[in-house]
This record gives sequence, C-alpha cells and structure tokens, in this order.
Amino acid sequence: MNLAGSRVVLVLCEYPTLNGGERSLLAALPSLIQAGFRTKVAAPATGPLSEELARQGIEHVSFSSRDSAGVNIERDQARANLRQLLIQTKPALLHANSLSMGRLSGPVATELSLPSIAHLRDIVGLSAAAVADLNRHTRLIAVSEATRAFHIAQGVSAEKTTVLHNGVDLQLFRPRERLGGNLALRPKLDWPADALVAGTIGQIILRKGQDVLARAAARLARDEDVSKLHWIIVGQRHSSKPETVAYEQTIERTFAEAGLCHRVAFMVACSDVPTLLGEFDMLVHPARQEPLGRVLLEAAGAGLPIVATAVGGTREILTEDSAVLVPPDDEAVLADAMRRLATTPSLRVNLGKAARQRAEQHFDARLSGERLAAIYRAVLDTVL
Repeated sequence: MNLAGSRVVLVLCEYPTLNGGERSLLAALPSLIQAGFRTKVAAPATGPLSEELARQGIEHVSFSSRDSAGVNIERDQARANLRQLLIQTKPALLHANSLSMGRLSGPVATELSLPSIAHLRDIVGLSAAAVADLNRHTRLIAVSEATRAFHIAQGVSAEKTTVLHNGVDLQLFRPRERLGGNLALRPKLDWPADALVAGTIGQIILRKGQDVLARAAARLARDEDVSKLHWIIVGQRHSSKPETVAYEQTIERTFAEAGLCHRVAFMVACSDVPTLLGEFDMLVHPARQEPLGRVLLEAAGAGLPIVATAVGGTREILTEDSAVLVPPDDEAVLADAMRRLATTPSLRVNLGKAARQRAEQHFDARLSGERLAAIYRAVLDTVL
C-alpha cells in the first residue's frame, strides 16, 4: 500500500453496540483528530455505534464478521472480506479495537504489508494460533499492566505490547452537584426522596459478579441502619446459553427471596450514563475479573464513592485511599463495605473527591487520546 503522506486510520470494531471498548475509542477521537489523523470506523452497518458515529460526523464503513443472523462468518471468508475492504479504503494504519478483531486482522495486515495495531481489552485464554495471529501486528496495546502481563504469559510479544489506560471525558463525567439536574429517578421508581442508591453497571454475565452483589444485599435486607439503601442493577444479558439465563434468574430470585423487590430496580440499558451516575450515591463493582473497568473510570470522573473488587486492572485505577477495595466472591465483606458507605456520609464524600482526583490526574480522555496518537505516529514512523 502507498502510505506516503497518508494519515488515514481505519479502526475495526466487532460489535454494533456501545460498550466499553467502543466508548473508549470515541473518547479518544477528538485528540486523534487534533493530532491530524483522519479516522474511519469499520463496524456493523446498523446499531447504537453507527448512530453515534453519524451523530459525531465520523466516517463509518460497513463491515461485520457475522452474517445477518448474527452467526460468525467462516474465518477465511471474513478475512477475505476484510482484505477487500482494506484495498478499497487504503488506510495508512489499521487499528483493531478488540482482541477478536486483532486476531482476525493480523494475518491480513501482514499480507498487505499494512502497519497495524491490535487492542487487548480482555483477559481471556488464547490458543497458540490466536497468539500467533496477534503477534503479526506491528504493535499491541493492553488496557492495563494486568492485561499485558496475562497475555505475555500466554506468549504474546512482550516487545510489541505497550500499556495504554483508557480515558474518560471529564467534562461529561463530573460530580453530581456540577450536573445541574434534579434527582428524577427516585420518584419514577416510587422510592423515597432520601433513598440511598447503590448502583452497578455491567453486562449480565458471571465474571461481572452481580450474583455476589445480590447475596450481599440480602445480608443487609433486615439491617435497620441501612433501611434507606436501594439498588439499581444496570446491564443486559447478551448470551442465550442456559447457564447465563440461569445466572440472571438467580440474581433476580436472590433479591426477591430477601424481600427486596421494592428496593431494587433492574435496567436493561441506559443511553445517558453520566446522568444515571448522578442518581447514584455509590457505585458497586463486584467483578470476578476486570481488565480495566470503564464504568470505574466513569464513576471516578463522576466523583462517586466506589466499592470494587481488587481484581485485574482495578488496582491501577483505584487505591485504598480512593475506594473501598474488597476481595472477589465474598458477599460478607461486600455487604460490610456497602454498610460502611451507607452509614458514613463523610466517608462517601472523601472517597468521591479522591476518586475524582485520580481521574483528573491519570484518566483524562485528552491525555489518553494524545498517547494513542503518539503510538500511531511511532508505528507509522517505522514504515515511512
């Protein structure tokens, strides 16, 4: 490919949704544009991501590794489709925005002698073939030191892999008193105006640990000192596997059997996360595994007190001084942490301020975008 003078980057996205990886990409785009990169996004033709790209005026190229029924296309055919797309769009650089797209695109980028980057946003076991596909890229980006270490232990190239923490828009995610809005969710849910709201946001899946949160809430059900505590569970179950369906049912049943139906609300999704976080009095993140939880970055930006499990990249976001960190799979400790925050307003205030300060110092989207632009430049400088 002719790269002379080109600053076009094609970002390859797997899903049509707006989850953590997509939101992290969108948060970095202003800095990339300011750095002179023209970014195109290859993603499924329709869905929340395509709508947001259109709203922001970002060029969208239709590409999907799945057929119209949502079934994965045979890998060789998906790679042939991607090869044709790359020949047509002629980018200077390919950025695969997920591990799966990194594996798909590695051999194609090598065949076309196209500089490429794959983003490692997940902590998952890989086959030797998957590792080899990823190692074909010019550079690999891990979202945390924990993610980098995990993949290097599997054989991913240490030399090629650098860490880039995600960032958030700190003008968009800011403390409740700066949002300027009223607390509207409590009356809609028929909850008292002085209800204390503990919220969690994440896909309904075992690794997010909502079942642990449900059991912890059940422990507090008859505790008069926290009778004002209510819970909001935000997330969707994408898998139709029987074990995942049963997992979701277990969460709902645990709240019901504890007599908490009037104190819990389940929300499938939320299009306005900053406003929703403004409704929370604390964020609870009971994940069993977490490469670098975007909701933790957003909650920190919102100045919320946070209870989170000390797993994966979470300790790179939060310290003992800026959150209550608990072990995974321990509902007793999680219940005690929620109780402490619910009964100690000063602790909530202090932790919220400390979390916001962490976000300002380390996780501003402008800084993350500038660092991503620097990686783009470094990769292109090796081939130009």
